[in-house]
Amino acid sequence: MNNALWIALTVPFLGTLLGAACVFLLRDNLPNRVQKCLLGFASGVMVAASVWSLLIPSIEQADSVWPAAIGFAIGVGFLLLLDFITPHIHLDSKPEGPRSGLSRVAKMALAVTLHNIPEGMAVGVVFAGAMSGNADMSVAGATALAVGIAIQNFPEGAIISMPLKEAGHSKTKSFWIGTLSGAVEPIGAILMILLASVLTPLLPYFLAFAAGAMMYVVIEELIPETASGKHSNLGTIGFAAGFILMMVLDVVFG
Repeated sequence: MNNALWIALTVPFLGTLLGAACVFLLRDNLPNRVQKCLLGFASGVMVAASVWSLLIPSIEQADSVWPAAIGFAIGVGFLLLLDFITPHIHLDSKPEGPRSGLSRVAKMALAVTLHNIPEGMAVGVVFAGAMSGNADMSVAGATALAVGIAIQNFPEGAIISMPLKEAGHSKTKSFWIGTLSGAVEPIGAILMILLASVLTPLLPYFLAFAAGAMMYVVIEELIPETASGKHSNLGTIGFAAGFILMMVLDVVFG
């Protein structure tokens, strides 16, 4: 189980780190078409993960739909509350130039950081279920979820670091801010794993909670950005690709 723990802690965070590293590899900001594809892909991964890795196991474990419904509603409400009380800007907001200042940069990073909280919790709670011997979950399926979230974290890291460089910040500073936005994921994962014994009776609720929070992120942030402006069809194609990949990973390895 030590290997499983390291997967839960490092794989999703690695996706953010690699995305932030684009600041060293690309001269200009990510092209609009590429951003549309990546954001659509991330949306597809999160929707598929919410259904196959979280909601379906929640219903199967509880042998009832109500814990899933309640947990999902609480997850949506939790992210809605965070959006309401925390000052941040949406992912489609761009820095205004070299004079935009760190306060605006911090708000952009905070937006992505908030979205990483339920993703870390999702990985942690699925690993907790697998490690507790839950028949409806497996370490392989939990690993597939971690890999899927790592893939969708890649564009999020790039979305922070690349505009920061364009706004006049150094590559190193832009990289570290983009990377640190994903630091909450391993924290959320390890918290869920440490509480595994306590969570077992409430696991269906926590699974659905993570699904609701992730779906809120998709609907509130990712989908509007992929559908706005030109090349929205590329976002749709990316969504389909991400959904199919995550579905296959979960079914084959779950």
